[in-house]
Amino acid sequence: MKTKTPLNQLKLSVPAQETPITSFLTASGTFHDGDFFLNQKGLRLISEEKVSRPSDSKELDIEFSLEDLETIKVIGKGSGGVVQLVRHKWVIQMNIQEDIRKQIVQELKINQVSQCSNVVVCYHSFYHNGAISLVLEYMDRGSLADVIRQVKTVLEPYLAVVCKQVLLGLVYLHHERHVIHRDIKPSNLLVNHKGEVKITDFGVSAVLASSMGQRDTFVGTYNYMSPERISGSTYDYSSDIWSLGMVVLECAIGRFPYLQSEDQQSWPSFYELLEAIVESPPPSAPSDQFSPEFCSFVSACIQKNPQDRSSSLDLLSHPFIKKFEDKDIDFGILVGSLEPPVNFPR
Repeated sequence: MKTKTPLNQLKLSVPAQETPITSFLTASGTFHDGDFFLNQKGLRLISEEKVSRPSDSKELDIEFSLEDLETIKVIGKGSGGVVQLVRHKWVIQMNIQEDIRKQIVQELKINQVSQCSNVVVCYHSFYHNGAISLVLEYMDRGSLADVIRQVKTVLEPYLAVVCKQVLLGLVYLHHERHVIHRDIKPSNLLVNHKGEVKITDFGVSAVLASSMGQRDTFVGTYNYMSPERISGSTYDYSSDIWSLGMVVLECAIGRFPYLQSEDQQSWPSFYELLEAIVESPPPSAPSDQFSPEFCSFVSACIQKNPQDRSSSLDLLSHPFIKKFEDKDIDFGILVGSLEPPVNFPR
């Protein structure tokens, strides 16, 4: 019988962060990092190995500079920068500071090669006057967090549609680009009026360089973080699957899975939540409220042992996804009936 670790004795093994890479700005106003060059004319990757693109991918033939973009309004703010609406696209502007340079380069490199309909498109990027700007696809209904804030709970047919789109994005990232997202959460799953759901924000993503395909850095949003990541163990693609399961369960029950009730007065403290994720049994979907297929899907994602979780590719064939594939469920109907996010133009 396993003895529960007292809260005051809980120790979290937080691995040291990866060694910062050499980054510098040249006198000509270029952000330079290894094979990565970014200035006000855009981005260039100079490498001995050419970046391969899928044969069916569409090249984005866009010729413009940063000065061609007219700012309409600020539509969001986060710890990493400001989101502005510029004509028909988003611009994310970030001050270049030493401690976030590596994340900036990581995001830009991943966006540069991503060609998937379930990943937010990065049209262009610039460096000018000490700031990096990303021109991203405009998702006009905000994020999944904005959706569940209004509807409280999402019905199973819609959840199946959302899950399939996110899984398609994860299959692309995991199996084609060998990327762990590391921060799957409602606010990083963007939606538009057509009901399309796309993954965004690769600031903490990791390209797997080792043959074992494992990482051991402690980054991301801890609420949706898998037990092995919190405990400091190595982790792989399956950590994204845990996060997806948490997001889906939250959408279904209308509250964060580790909250005991919707009207709980206060959230658990940081260490109480981490202890619950590591020590307690994983959350599950109530069998008296949801279909067996949905309960099985959640269980396939939220397993304490990462080896027991299904892969993104396997989950695409799960009975819960297949159950609604021929039902012509339009997530756009639900999204279109909602009020636009507060900071978004009507």
